[in-house]
Amino acid sequence: MASSVVKETLGTLNKDSYVNLLSKLIGESRYVQNNPPELIPQEDRVVKHVLDALLPLSTKTGGGPLVINHITYFTGRGNLIVEYPGTEPGKILSFVGMHMDVVTANPNEWVCLSFLMLLFELNWVYNCADSKRFYINFIKAVHVSIVAISSRCRSCAPIDTRSFLLKSWLPTIFIGRLCEKCDGKCEFDPFSLSIDGEKLCGRGTTDCLGHVALVTELMRKLGETKLKLKSTVIAVFIASEENSAITGVGVDALVKDGLLNKLKGGPLYWIDTADKQPCIGTGGMIPWKLHVTGKLFHSGLPHKAINPLELAMEALKVIQTRFYKDFPPHPKEQVYGFETPSTMKPTQWSYPGGGINQIPGECTVSGDVRLTPFYNVTDVMKRLQEYVDDINENIEKLDTRGPVSKYVLPDENIRGRHVLSLRYLTLGRDDFRILPLSLTLTFDEATNGVACNLDSRGFHVLCKATEEVVGHVNPYSITGTLPLIREIQDEGFDVQTAGYATEILFYFGLVDTINSLQTLQAVQKIKWAVVAAI
Repeated sequence: MASSVVKETLGTLNKDSYVNLLSKLIGESRYVQNNPPELIPQEDRVVKHVLDALLPLSTKTGGGPLVINHITYFTGRGNLIVEYPGTEPGKILSFVGMHMDVVTANPNEWVCLSFLMLLFELNWVYNCADSKRFYINFIKAVHVSIVAISSRCRSCAPIDTRSFLLKSWLPTIFIGRLCEKCDGKCEFDPFSLSIDGEKLCGRGTTDCLGHVALVTELMRKLGETKLKLKSTVIAVFIASEENSAITGVGVDALVKDGLLNKLKGGPLYWIDTADKQPCIGTGGMIPWKLHVTGKLFHSGLPHKAINPLELAMEALKVIQTRFYKDFPPHPKEQVYGFETPSTMKPTQWSYPGGGINQIPGECTVSGDVRLTPFYNVTDVMKRLQEYVDDINENIEKLDTRGPVSKYVLPDENIRGRHVLSLRYLTLGRDDFRILPLSLTLTFDEATNGVACNLDSRGFHVLCKATEEVVGHVNPYSITGTLPLIREIQDEGFDVQTAGYATEILFYFGLVDTINSLQTLQAVQKIKWAVVAAI
């Protein structure tokens, strides 16, 4: 069947049907928050609504061609595979990654709907060519938008925009200072769908219950129209994407059991990224923690102390310097459009407390490595071990901070020991008296990045469909991390990624709270164009 006929038959997104389904799914978001052991999602609550939409069009009820398989490894935590048979054996097109769990949400910390609308309306400013132009356009847009925004906030009085702009500055805008009466936190429940014109808000709207609803609508449309497609279209709705503390629940178990093997016959579109453009690369991540134990002493006698803050800074400087030498910008990063190379940096610092006149006995620095997919996380962790081993053998060579700063106390026969470990701690050498004095680097679960196959027909079809619907195609890469998909790619699947969240919202921590029905309709057209072309 000609692709033009397929697209014409499928038509546009049925907004009423989509919003009705999404409202039911967001209504379950409280029960599918994923943060064990406190919050263990019950994805079957979402499965129920998807089944309600698709079972009447399935072979199980005799009402249609959809083949539905509900697979559960843990009670209440199901996965759903929905298949629309094609006419040519072996030709496959699949949509995977629409996960039915969500990240946690605290209603007391959510800003009002009006604040989210402001960010959405200012999204265009984000792409300005330089920071000066961004700032000017931002202020103009705030000034123009604020009156309309205040009128939407039903519990708030009108805002004097001139006064607002004078006593506010850029960062305070983004933490919710939109109105003096509600402080940006009025009349919004993250666990129910809120609608303001074409804008939608609620936990899971974009990550990822909105994707679940979109692909459900696609499969429903196929079941209703009974189009003759060459390729079999398969949708895989998965459990347990947001947290890996409990394994063997979702797509990892499906792959292990061979239930997705047939998907290797064609492109696998992982539907869980931002923007309407194809995402062709993601980063790997290595969370790390550097715990330093020194010797506590009065700051008036620093020569009798080993300052863990100084020791941490100097050791981290050496580790970072060697990291950037061994893992420089990779030539393929330009091909894939990564904005940043691989990085290792601290993001948090803590210590137990104490007086300002006291050199602390310990401190902890935490951070992450963001790795482009052209390097392997295992190789990086091995190198980090080598760096620390070398520092251990040459601790006297570390730079110090002033004439009495030191990491060895010869008179007391105390020597610092740096240890790199994976969930264990080794305490050092027999030829020294070891005080509980160490620099320990530990890792949480690491994830490799993904570089999609740019020679894949699935990639080229996605690009063509995007250009046709959106008007332009601009594939991008980002060192944000998507779990699970590298393992799937390594199993031989042709993984391509796509999604529809507004990317700027990721940077302000507001991902999955807002979307536009126009955006959703555009992305649904992209999916249908892909179905027609494969």
